[in-house]
Amino acid sequence: MLKYYKTEGSAIVEIEKLEPGCWVSAVAPTESEISLLETELGVDRDFIRSALDEEETSRIESEEGQTLIVLDYPVAEKAEKAAAKGIKKGKKQGFDDDAITYYTTPMSIILTFSNVITVSLKENPIVEDFANNVVKNIKTQFKTRFIFCIMLRIAGRYLQYLKQIDKISNYVENQLHKSMKNKELIQLLGLEKSLVYFSTSLKSTETVLEKVLRGRIIKLYEEDQDLLEDVLIEVKQAIEMSNIYTNILSSTMETCGSLISNNLNIVMKVLAIITIVMEVPTMVFSFYGMNVAGLPYDGSIIFPLAISAVTAVLAGIILSKSKFYK
Repeated sequence: MLKYYKTEGSAIVEIEKLEPGCWVSAVAPTESEISLLETELGVDRDFIRSALDEEETSRIESEEGQTLIVLDYPVAEKAEKAAAKGIKKGKKQGFDDDAITYYTTPMSIILTFSNVITVSLKENPIVEDFANNVVKNIKTQFKTRFIFCIMLRIAGRYLQYLKQIDKISNYVENQLHKSMKNKELIQLLGLEKSLVYFSTSLKSTETVLEKVLRGRIIKLYEEDQDLLEDVLIEVKQAIEMSNIYTNILSSTMETCGSLISNNLNIVMKVLAIITIVMEVPTMVFSFYGMNVAGLPYDGSIIFPLAISAVTAVLAGIILSKSKFYK
């Protein structure tokens, strides 16, 4: 699907056809739409297809006056919805249906002589923010500044989702203090994986921004350079946050593993003690079952009942004194 946008006054509006200085948004373009972009704008077909590959990593390259920037942007979806889409590259997390899954997916930004083209495989929340004028004071005619604003929006979305991940992990950790269940452990594992994917994508994005900052691929003006430096600062902050949260979650998972092992040892110790206690009446009853004459209380039903009652009381005392239920 192709849409054309252009700044008129102080807002971005959708226009019907391609014009110089407009922004072209291509979401899951068909072959005919790819051919249209190739014909009307002279865009390299490989540039357009870059974002249509879910395995594509962040990079930048320039060829024949066109510049391609591929960036990963973060996405948050319900786990059930994400699983239904069959996200590849291990980027989906197997949470319960109510959980949120975080992953990254590529988006291409193509800079031509007169236009900016964004290409994504599916509905893009970053693109929608610009199309719906959520981001203010944007001029599509200033192509370089517009690209850097997109980058800044992507970096801001990373920071937003990292804060959400931190809040979710804190909540799940509090739940684990009350009762350790597989559901919470699986969710922590999923969050840890999401942070690893975020960290990997952010590091490759940082490399792309540093190449752009040198000014060899895209010509930078003074104000544009300041904006790009702000983007780089945001990305570095996101990388630092991602590393910190990853370390915290790793420590939490290790602690949970130690707690599970310790609880298992306590359970096994209690069961071993109960087994030993239960062996006493078993041995006594074995003697009475051998048809041996002269045993005390032979033929009395009170004696075995008394032994069973004493054994049950001892087992109950052991359970109450242990940490089995704590």
